[in-house]
Amino acid sequence: MNDIQFRQNYSALIDPGYVGQTGQTSRTGTQTQKTGENTAAFSEILQNSIEDSENGLKFSKHALKRIGARNIDVSPQLVAQMNSAVDKAGGKGVKGALILSGSTAFIVNVPSKTVITAMDSGEMKENIFTNIDGAVII
Repeated sequence: MNDIQFRQNYSALIDPGYVGQTGQTSRTGTQTQKTGENTAAFSEILQNSIEDSENGLKFSKHALKRIGARNIDVSPQLVAQMNSAVDKAGGKGVKGALILSGSTAFIVNVPSKTVITAMDSGEMKENIFTNIDGAVII
């Protein structure tokens, strides 16, 4: 995923200090090495920005790969809705939740508040969802 597409899709989840390929300081203040490639992987940037919020939703490496590969738009509003959905599911005793948002599905481990995987409508057809005990439609 190139830097421009990354910024369009995920800039709302990262702070203005994101510098991508410039090799300047990152949001944590540490120096990155200029190598011509992103030294901070997409998944690290997204994961760090999401973990920074209190008790926020986390994304597994697998989920981050699927989000990137399937070009799934993850906006701050969607993350907030998913956080709310996970809290509601946890209140009902759900341990594994299927969260449906429009044509996108997320499988979430509720106790750890971790998104396990994500898929769009193309991958959902004729699939069986396992290891879930609840579903939330947002």
